[in-house]
Amino acid sequence: MNARNNHLAGSRTMVVSPHYLASRAGARILAKGGNAFDAAVAVSANLAVVYPHMTGLGGDAFWLLYSASDRAVRVYNGSGRSGGAITRDLYAETGAIPHRGPLSAITVPGIVDSWDAVLSEYGTLTLAEALAPAIEYAERGFPCSRSQAKYTAACAQALASDPDAMRVFLPNGRAPSAAEPFRQRALAATLRELAAGGRDGFYKGGLARKIVSSLKKRGGKLSLEDFASHRGNWDTPLSAEYRGYTVLQAPPNSQGFVGLMALNVLEQFDLAAIGHGTFEYVHLLVETLKLAFRDRNAVLTDPDFADIPLDRLLDKAYARRLALNIDFSRALPLRAVPVGSDTAYAAVVDGEGNAVSFIQSLYFEFGSAVMAGETGILLQNRGSFFSLDPAHVNRLEPRKRTFHTLMPAMILRDGEPYLLYGTMGGEGQPQTQTALVTRLIDFGMSVREAVESPRWLWGRTWGEETEDLRLEARIPADVADALAKAGHRTVTVGAWDDLMGHAHVIKIEDGIRVGCADPRSDGAAAGW
Repeated sequence: MNARNNHLAGSRTMVVSPHYLASRAGARILAKGGNAFDAAVAVSANLAVVYPHMTGLGGDAFWLLYSASDRAVRVYNGSGRSGGAITRDLYAETGAIPHRGPLSAITVPGIVDSWDAVLSEYGTLTLAEALAPAIEYAERGFPCSRSQAKYTAACAQALASDPDAMRVFLPNGRAPSAAEPFRQRALAATLRELAAGGRDGFYKGGLARKIVSSLKKRGGKLSLEDFASHRGNWDTPLSAEYRGYTVLQAPPNSQGFVGLMALNVLEQFDLAAIGHGTFEYVHLLVETLKLAFRDRNAVLTDPDFADIPLDRLLDKAYARRLALNIDFSRALPLRAVPVGSDTAYAAVVDGEGNAVSFIQSLYFEFGSAVMAGETGILLQNRGSFFSLDPAHVNRLEPRKRTFHTLMPAMILRDGEPYLLYGTMGGEGQPQTQTALVTRLIDFGMSVREAVESPRWLWGRTWGEETEDLRLEARIPADVADALAKAGHRTVTVGAWDDLMGHAHVIKIEDGIRVGCADPRSDGAAAGW
């Protein structure tokens, strides 16, 4: 459990993230006169340096952005498409998309484009100014986090299969220990090149050539044309009303609508009468999300390639029908889809009321485990989630965005930001988000109570054969026993297990910004 300044209240600004140095970098930008959008890009870039197992320049990002001057929220979809030469035939011999290696790195990274988009639309600083703290940490080094040390040791074999990745992440042939100095000089040089050349340098210039050339030497299939043609897009958030509040999520290819579906179902129940932390409460939330996952798995993909029936799925009448499927005496026998779970969520609010809720990822920890030569950039393996089944809605096709787990969230009260929240974890994102909302709105918990209360996680990750309901050890034994008797396959994990994700929240009320970073992470809240 990490208690490093994870909870803070301020009257002007607030930053929360899963690494304390990233939070401080955002606070530094705000203190120098930057706005929330400038600070958010700085936090994002810093996470790419100090949390390299979870995110990086080779990954994707989704953003919810509230402009106080416009009194409006917009989405930026910073996810990448598969390459033009990426077809199912590439995998005909093996019958599967690999989870690691160059043929798992089949989607263009979208995060750098998203930084440019956010700053161009709302920022007051240049990209070079926003990247300055990240460059400093990459060049001078920082203490290796507990999380990085843990996952580097767990992924040492995958990292050792790529000489460039091994040289950076396994210095001296071993995983670094927590608090050991860790430097990424090659990444620092790349960030300087990005600061000088901007977005086009990454997608059309020297950096694009370095990345593509490195991939091709390893048998990768992304091309210069794939990078040059990439562009994220602005969109309108999806919304649903919950107990009088407006809940916002990113639209597909994000799974954000699952969070809205769950809240629509839960509105049919009196949670106060059920009671927080009871068997009935945990069972209800698990069963609700299972029903939403069933629909999500049937329809979610790139909306440019399929019609996704959001009007039906988010209809309150449909939620009432779903609620009828929930039996408090037994668990529904639904199957889970194995997904990756490693992600970094953060949020920023400034003194003018601008607010940013954003999330970014390499998909698996260390992504594809392929580093683009001497750039220091690890490439994501998000494309490994495509299906090779030609009848599957999320089937692999050229120039397509895959089903995406990333889902930053925001709740408005009277049209203005009230809660910014999110978490790492694939299947865990909508589960933990739903728990946070019920704790904060239905049970009136403080931000700290909502984040720190015991959590659970239903589903499975890659390599697992069964759907377990993992319960933190702090969940009472009688609740765990009742869940098992109802048919849940329960497994007890650590009392503060980071398998439950790193959930972070900012609450804005009466001019006060209250932030809480999950003590399960290496994060902190920073502001004044």
